[in-house]
Amino acid sequence: MNKIQKKNVQRHLITKAALLLTVLFLSVGCKEKTAKVASSSAVSNGNELNEAIKKAEPGDVIVLSNGVWKDVQIKFKAKGTKDRPITIKAETAGGVSIEGESYLKFAGEYLVVEGLHFKNGYSPSSSVIDFRIGENEIAYNCTVTNCVIEDFNQLHRDETDLWVQFWGRNNTLSNCYIAGKTNRGPTVRVNLEGIESMNNYHQIVNNHFGPRPRKGGASAETIQIGNSFTSMAPSYTMVANNLFEECNGEVEIISSKTNFNEFRGNVFYNSEGSLVTRHGNYCIIDGNYFINDSNNTNVGGIRIVNSGHWVTNNYFFNIKGASFRSALAVMNGIPKSPQNRYNQVTDVVVAYNTYVDCVSPWQFGVGTNIDQADVLPKSEIRSAKAIRTTVANNIIYNEVGDPAPVFEHDKADGVLFKSNVINNQGVEYKDFDGGIQTAPLELTKITDNIMLPTGVPSSVVPYQGFDFNTITKDLFGNSRDENNIVGASLKADVANPNILDKSKYGADWYSNIVEAKASTTHAVASVEELQQKIDAAKSGDVIALATGVYELDKSLKISKSITIQAPAEEKAQIIFSGAANAPVFELNPKGLLTLNNVVLQGNGENYAFATLKENMSNHFGLTVSNCEVSDFAYALRVYKEAFAESITFEKTAFDKCENGLELSEEINDKGDYNTEYLTITDCTFNAIKQNVVDYYRGGYDESTIGGNLLIANCTFTNSGSHEKNKTLLNHRGIVNVNIKDNTFKNNHVKFVSVLWGAKNNEHSNNTISSSGVIKVQENLEMKMMY
Repeated sequence: MNKIQKKNVQRHLITKAALLLTVLFLSVGCKEKTAKVASSSAVSNGNELNEAIKKAEPGDVIVLSNGVWKDVQIKFKAKGTKDRPITIKAETAGGVSIEGESYLKFAGEYLVVEGLHFKNGYSPSSSVIDFRIGENEIAYNCTVTNCVIEDFNQLHRDETDLWVQFWGRNNTLSNCYIAGKTNRGPTVRVNLEGIESMNNYHQIVNNHFGPRPRKGGASAETIQIGNSFTSMAPSYTMVANNLFEECNGEVEIISSKTNFNEFRGNVFYNSEGSLVTRHGNYCIIDGNYFINDSNNTNVGGIRIVNSGHWVTNNYFFNIKGASFRSALAVMNGIPKSPQNRYNQVTDVVVAYNTYVDCVSPWQFGVGTNIDQADVLPKSEIRSAKAIRTTVANNIIYNEVGDPAPVFEHDKADGVLFKSNVINNQGVEYKDFDGGIQTAPLELTKITDNIMLPTGVPSSVVPYQGFDFNTITKDLFGNSRDENNIVGASLKADVANPNILDKSKYGADWYSNIVEAKASTTHAVASVEELQQKIDAAKSGDVIALATGVYELDKSLKISKSITIQAPAEEKAQIIFSGAANAPVFELNPKGLLTLNNVVLQGNGENYAFATLKENMSNHFGLTVSNCEVSDFAYALRVYKEAFAESITFEKTAFDKCENGLELSEEINDKGDYNTEYLTITDCTFNAIKQNVVDYYRGGYDESTIGGNLLIANCTFTNSGSHEKNKTLLNHRGIVNVNIKDNTFKNNHVKFVSVLWGAKNNEHSNNTISSSGVIKVQENLEMKMMY
């Protein structure tokens, strides 16, 4: 081949290569042009949102315009990817209010919702947020974050719903604020029905669970993981770094009912209840704080049921709860327990925890009920004590010595105590064969509620039980590999962990801190302006009645916190001529009434105080002082499904009423009752024909430890003549009753009171004349709830 031929071949090859490069370049360019670019679409109503969801592809962001979205039922069905999720978000975090009959449901994969505010409404389905649309449309790898749900309650307290309901796998609830649930049902539930929801590895992290008010009965947990019927299933749910503030719904704040769940780094603050391993096994409870900043004896810690749990590196401060609500409550089980009852505690480890100023912090045999064998079936008797359980390397510090730091409701002879240390201020205690040793511990203050004991003697060597080597860090994340000591913290010179800094939890745009505002007093001198001034007042204000007579024919509606009072030296008088069954004061949801120095007179057919008959979606409250109440069909009538955290009457006279204080309509016998605290002091009751005091809780439910009745320094005369059961004071099923320092004279009844001897029912220093007797019934037979 000559030179010219070689050059021609070279040119051909160069031209071919250039052509190939051009084709390749154009091909890549075309692909780049046709590749889907993630879009951001703004929508302003439900129809636009539904269309945007239908068209959504991985990486897309759907932006809800700010404002009120009412009666919007969002079904978020789509498929994103791990790197390119599909997101629905508020235009401005917190700027979108989801109100009315609304909900959010997920189905698909890698979906995110953020920045929404659920309020002023309720869900028309079983959930507010649901990680499935139907049985075959389930969510995986989906997230709800930076959202708020508050007071989104059903209209009826007995109607059950969940505010967040988990299904599927790998779903997350993070950085949300959730508070105010009053109706039946846990706030958050993890469901395991179906294999697609087992081994779920859900994450509930960095949330602020704000106040959940007392419900007055069972089924008011803040978090429930599984249920009795899936209790043997593996869940692997992680609950971590959450703040639980005043979660008082019931005795269980968290109810773990499945296997392999973890609870790490959570803060339980002034919450009336406990973290409970109710069913299921093999939970890890590590590095949590249980703080009580008051004298509240209902604030609890950890309650243990079932097998294989590890309770490590937790800190308990000022826990004063007893039995179910003690700092550490280890329950008795039922031999061969049914699936929905209590299994025996076995193979549990409680190690490296610190207890500061907790009352009888370790309680064993909790819930034993052998003495109630006469009224309970054999299948309900909890006689199986904890076995193969180790309590080791813990610290107890008591500012005031405790004669029973270990309280045995039943013998703790199946528990091994090793290398535990206590400063009990010289008060003797049972040391369990040297398993609890005395030491001159001192406290180092980190904050007002974190005080770390120091001064553990070098002679106290941490016990090394099986697998104790897996406890590698302390409460603050310090390594236990070297210089390991007992207690939750290896050292006291630690930085303030700021566990109560609310900015660390929940939605970043929302704060539940409310600044106190001075109340305004509104003067009222005529009946015409009374309701007008009540409506115009802000919550917390005072209505000042001028002395005189107010002739009223329509109910006064109370739907906020309000005080109505007259001058102490001369009461105002309200003469009520309203229709039969209508109350002077109609107590609506969130209606908290304080009444002082007022005379109320009815027409014999109407009521002094009453709740709504239905739709009591939130609590009410009532305090009556220095008043007179006469000539009513009912002095107080609380209807079914209404609930008050407290009702108080003091220095008040009741006269010539057909019925007195009626709180007895919760007859479903599911443990419900109408008020947590009914307090009656320094009052007089004369010629009250029936239901003088009628306060009822029905159903055998050992975990309901209310309500609370105090009747003290009162006088009862000529009352109860129409009472069918011949009992003056009716309080059947109420757990805590104290009747003291009262006078009962000429009441035509057989019994003044029938007390429940097996519970905290007490009477003392009462004077009884021609009024029957006070009877104590040791074991009260109750209807089984399950």
